[in-house]
Amino acid sequence: MDSKSLNKTYAILCYCTLIGWIVSLVKVSSTEGEERKFTAFHLRQMLILMLVGAAVSIVDTILFFIPFIGVIVINVISILLFLIWLMLIFSAIQGEKKYVPLIGQAGENMLGDMFE
Repeated sequence: MDSKSLNKTYAILCYCTLIGWIVSLVKVSSTEGEERKFTAFHLRQMLILMLVGAAVSIVDTILFFIPFIGVIVINVISILLFLIWLMLIFSAIQGEKKYVPLIGQAGENMLGDMFE
């Protein structure tokens, strides 16, 4: 398996579970070359998505106590996060770099070249 397809595999793996993200992180830190930037990009995007998911979880806990409207908002936010996750994993499968909508570019600027 060549280096490019291996890094693509690790980019896909980082979206699967937290363990997959950690495995991808360990593997990308042990490799050299230009192709590892692709995996590092997807590691950063998944980190941003995980942080947004944690923040949403806190907001969901608060919204849970608002009758009817809270449950609707929780479901809409959860579906949006799922769709963003799907968009990101499909971009990794296709070998593209797509940012998390609205905050991905800013998060990328804050994280800099982390994981490279």
